[in-house]
Amino acid sequence: MAPAEVSDQHIIDLYKSNQHEEAFRLLIAKYQSRLYWHIRKLVISHDDADDLVQEVFVKIWQNLSKFRGDASLFTWVYRIATNETLTFLRKNNKRKTVSIDSDDLNWDNYLASDSYFNGSEIEKRLHASVQTLPEKQRLVFQMKYFEEMKYEEISEVLKVSVGSLKASFHHAVKKIETIFEKEL
Repeated sequence: MAPAEVSDQHIIDLYKSNQHEEAFRLLIAKYQSRLYWHIRKLVISHDDADDLVQEVFVKIWQNLSKFRGDASLFTWVYRIATNETLTFLRKNNKRKTVSIDSDDLNWDNYLASDSYFNGSEIEKRLHASVQTLPEKQRLVFQMKYFEEMKYEEISEVLKVSVGSLKASFHHAVKKIETIFEKEL
């Protein structure tokens, strides 16, 4: 069975039956790529995202025995990844939003020089536009648009009401539309 097809419950059952290493191996195989891209869209840098993914899995390993099952394993893992990423951004003072044309940080040049980004011009502009959003809107937009998560899942991860998430997503979309309209 491919790791992506392994159920979260199977991973939890393995862990509870003292097969910790196998459970953790499957957890990494199932979520590593998804967490990498979740984090990467927030921190932009491949190196930072790679380091954060490692830190997230260390934190998951250290706390897996405390997983109570109040939320799904997916939600719990995403909450850890999101919190670790936000802490990193705050520590490194990268949290501030920037203008899409800011001299401090030219997202087009950054993405163009990033060997891990292979998107079109429109995708570059979209990613650059997303970076201008306030933190909460950026998170909600990323999880809803790029990761295609349901509002209920995002609500569990961010501990915010679905109504608030819908409003944040709507505002984010409007801001991005405005940026694109100005460029025409």
